[in-house]
Amino acid sequence: MGSKETGHLACEGSAAMPDARPIHRVYVDGFWMDATDVTNAQFAEFVKATGYRTIAEIAPTKEEFPTAPPENLVAGSVVFTPTPGPVNLNNHFQWWNYVRGADWRHPVGPPGDIKGRESYPVVQIAYPDAVAYAKWAGKRLPTEAEWEFAARGGLSGMTYTWGDEFKPGGKFMANTWQGQFPVKDTGEDGYAGLAPVKSFPSNGYGLYDMAGNVWQWTSDWYRPDYFKQLAEAGGVARNPQGPATPFDPSEPNEKKRVHKGGSFLCTDQYCTRYMVGTRGKGEETTGCDHLGFRCVKAP
Repeated sequence: MGSKETGHLACEGSAAMPDARPIHRVYVDGFWMDATDVTNAQFAEFVKATGYRTIAEIAPTKEEFPTAPPENLVAGSVVFTPTPGPVNLNNHFQWWNYVRGADWRHPVGPPGDIKGRESYPVVQIAYPDAVAYAKWAGKRLPTEAEWEFAARGGLSGMTYTWGDEFKPGGKFMANTWQGQFPVKDTGEDGYAGLAPVKSFPSNGYGLYDMAGNVWQWTSDWYRPDYFKQLAEAGGVARNPQGPATPFDPSEPNEKKRVHKGGSFLCTDQYCTRYMVGTRGKGEETTGCDHLGFRCVKAP
């Protein structure tokens, strides 16, 4: 488990990806995993059955954000917005905007909706939203170790879920970014932005989109030194559940969970976390338009 040094860039400009190293040995018990990310159609069934409202659909309160001006306390979520021209990639706030009314039904904000996109992965889902769906479905979210074991599809030590070559035989194997980031995704892989599930080949376990398209929530708290802790403990970590508490040095007051898999925004110009052993992170009450999830179930 983990990622070897490749010399590629990764999210937030870290060439070394120290939070995804060292490589260490892990054992997980058998489990079932959804073949695809949860789709808009599947999430709609859950909402119809339960009346559930996602975090993005509920306006934040003054108690939660006492310093925020009243006009900012509106329901919405974070949406990727291409920049009009090339920018220095040292500040990701240049291409992310909080959009009023953005939620799972309106991934990039009104008036856009998900009509005709029933087979696309549901996005704008915060961690508690994913947990609520999983519980309703009689499942749960995967641990980071389970997710990475599944993503490898039976291949050990490979860079990608399909092997060591990004485009074997010139064929795109995942939905990632082509063109200049963050100006324009040229869609050379067939999709500029999100793709329907199963648009690319499955891995060796029959799982689709375990790289690219949308990031996926796991149940683990995020700490950049967790792999180091497991490696230093020695032996084989059995069914690791993640650290007991979260900590991100860049935002020490935020409670973050581990994301896995990368998204359609990943590119070797800035973020190569479509590589199977790498890690992402996100504050657990925050969704965005390139973040979804899938579930697992014990036998």
